[in-house]
Order: sequence, then C-alpha cells, then structure tokens
Amino acid sequence: MKRRTFIQGLAALGVAGALPLPFARAFASDIANPVSVDSLPKLQGALTLYLGRGEGGLYENVLQAIQKKNPDLSLSIRRGPTAALANTLVAEAKAGVKRADLFWAVDSGAIGLVTDAGLAQPIPADLSAQLQPQFRYPQWAPVTGRIRTLPFNTQRLSKAQIPTSIMDIADSDLSIGWAPAYASFQSFVTAMRLLEGDDKTAKWLKKIKKRAKTYAGELGVVMGVERGEVDIGFANHYYTLRLKAGKPNAKLDLAFTNQDAGCLVNASGILSLSDNPVATNFMRYLLSTEVQSYLANEAYEIPLVNGIKQPEGLPRIASISPPKIDLTQLADLRPTIDLMRNSGVL
Repeated sequence: MKRRTFIQGLAALGVAGALPLPFARAFASDIANPVSVDSLPKLQGALTLYLGRGEGGLYENVLQAIQKKNPDLSLSIRRGPTAALANTLVAEAKAGVKRADLFWAVDSGAIGLVTDAGLAQPIPADLSAQLQPQFRYPQWAPVTGRIRTLPFNTQRLSKAQIPTSIMDIADSDLSIGWAPAYASFQSFVTAMRLLEGDDKTAKWLKKIKKRAKTYAGELGVVMGVERGEVDIGFANHYYTLRLKAGKPNAKLDLAFTNQDAGCLVNASGILSLSDNPVATNFMRYLLSTEVQSYLANEAYEIPLVNGIKQPEGLPRIASISPPKIDLTQLADLRPTIDLMRNSGVL
C-alpha cells in the first residue's frame, strides 16, 4: 500500500465503505455516529501528553496532523515505553507533582495502572457513546483494537492443523516464535493467568519455552514465521497484515483460538489527567472519522467507533470468539513478570 501523509488525510479521508453485515450487528443501536474533525472544537492553549512508544511513528503522524489543524494548540509530548510512563504518572502523583494532561497508551494494562491509582478524569457520555458498548469505560477511551493471533507459515501448515485452544498449543509438535519481553505478550499472559490460573499458565510457559524461538518483538516473530524459521507465532494481528501489505505473496496467514487468551482483543487508549476541557476535546479527535480511518488503513488497527471499515485482510470480528475480560484487569503485571521469571521465560 502506498503510504499517505496524515496531514493530507485529515482533509481527504472519509468512511471507507460500509461494514460487513455481521460486523455491523455487533454495534448497538445507541452508538453515536462518528464525528469529523471539521465539526470538533478548535484546540487552544497548552497540553502535555505522555505518549507510549509504538506503531512505527503512525501515532506521531496523527499528533502532527492535529497540531497542524489547531495552530493555537501548544502540545508538549513526553515519549517512552507505555508501562514506564504509567509508572511515572503514578510516582509523580504520589510526589504531588502533576505534569501530564493526557496519557495515550498502546496497551490497556498500563491504562489500568493509572486508573486504579485514581488519576483519570471521567469520560463524557457523548464521547463514550461513539464506542462499541463492550469498549466503554468510565475513565478512559479505547482508541483502536488489536487481536492476539497465531500467524502461521502456509507452506508448512494448513489452518486445520493448528489447535483452536491456546492451551493445546503447548502439547502440539509445532515450532513456535515468540517475544516474551514484549508488552502485548505479557498482557496476553496476564489474561491467561486470570482465565486459567497461575499453575496452568506456568506449565504452559515451560512447555512452550522448550520449542520456542525468541525474537525481540512481534514483527520479528511474524517475519520469522514467513521465512519458515518456525511454524507459528504469537503476535498481534496487525504485524501480519502490514507484512502482507508490503509482500502480497508472503507465505503467511492468520489463525485464531477460541474464547481464550489466545484471541484476546486488547486496545490502545487515552485518558485525561486534567479537568481542562481542552484535554477532553483532544480525545475527541482520536475518535474522529479521519483518525479512525487512518489508523485502520495505515496501522491495520481495528476501529472501535461506528461506520469505519475494518482493516483489509482481517476476518469479520463477528467470526472471532475472544474471551470476556475487563481490559483494566490486565493492569497488574507484577505477578505476570514474576511468574514468567520463575518459569525461566524472562
């Protein structure tokens, strides 16, 4: 796909077609229509945003476009790993220091850490109403979704050969690629702990470790799968879709498990740490038609507002069966890290 600049996209992007009917039915009738940036209040004054690193600079493109459209906005950005910034916000609050107005995190677990500390402001009802009901939270707004998947090499396997239970993967003879130090993988393990318990999760990790090849990140996992270094991998869906967009003949496809941590739907999200209405209005831009379309088209993330087409190459969401779990429950990573270390994974 030829990459566009988002500055042009703010003016040019629109809703990219109707949703497939099964996906459309997933939206309740009380979901508000998406809002164009042209109808949003102008942003004026100073804001400080803590931005979790991720998505290859695409979030930076969004921020640059918002600033270009709002020349009277003075936006200061502190960048860093999402989990580290969440810990910083909590530490600053304990010290009586307040530097940030907004926190945009690439992982909901980090958001949970901040909301559990009582630092987030309530989300206005009209903003929350734009989101699918299952992604409505009182103190933060999910921006885009991502699904845990099993990318697999199509020359080595067929989809039918892949277990539909994440727990059964540990007892298969498949070779596996993983990135255990990666934040999304650790959130996935946290979900497994919540759903299966610590003992089963520890046994699963130890079994997988015997046949797993470790990569620095999940893009590396997907590339390793495509090269045939391993049969399958554990990764968020968009890494596979991005690779296939640049290499249409890639020996790569996606498989999904069923109602377990292996197909967890997680989300990036934003919260306000300030009662400044400009901070809340900034959040509205991230749920706008233009930003949601851009992140779906360029980052292959899943739009969570009504009327935006899902990324090309992703199966209908209605055909996937994620587990029911409150994403803010993924906040406490310490037991997960301890479990992974005790299992010899980290």
